[in-house]
Amino acid sequence: MRTRHFFRLDYVIAILKKLPALVVALVLLASCSSAPDFTPKPKGYNRIDLPAHRYRMLPGNHPYTFEYSTQAVVKRDSSYMAQPHWINVYYPKLHANVQITYMDVQRDRRLYNKMMEDARKLTGKHEIKATAIDERILKTPSGIRASVFELQGEVPSQFQFYTTDSTKHFLRGALYFQTATANDSLAPVIEYVKTDMVRMLNTLRYK
Repeated sequence: MRTRHFFRLDYVIAILKKLPALVVALVLLASCSSAPDFTPKPKGYNRIDLPAHRYRMLPGNHPYTFEYSTQAVVKRDSSYMAQPHWINVYYPKLHANVQITYMDVQRDRRLYNKMMEDARKLTGKHEIKATAIDERILKTPSGIRASVFELQGEVPSQFQFYTTDSTKHFLRGALYFQTATANDSLAPVIEYVKTDMVRMLNTLRYK
């Protein structure tokens, strides 16, 4: 004898109404189980490829000479207050500039003291933004002594020096960047140019 199955119409309708919600729930459950864990990435900086250090002698009839980077070009300082032997050692690809200022103190002790005071004042202007200023004395292979300043923090000039023979020559150098990029992201470039500035000092000769 054949058995008949009876279905209540209202029961079938209730199941059909719930079907879309069940499908959506199953899709969400599947997507959640297969999604990879999200881990925030640390802040990164643009990669900066720096060339090898190579040097050449400073051209021109200046009362001083030194070796400077082949990545830089030497330009005469064209500012309104520039003296005859003030120059810029400019790095076009790095947007870095080393300002070189020179003064013949002419055995004038008052002028010599003024140049010393001005050099320290120019460094001191960065104390507001600097987190630290490290000063040290560097003695070059030729016996020239130089005061070297390394500045930390968001300062416009990160490395400076001045040197003198206390009788005739007074020379100062300061690094500046023509960019608004934060110093922490510029750190490799700053170190690169600092190496070149130390090379300037170590090869410095007065005429």
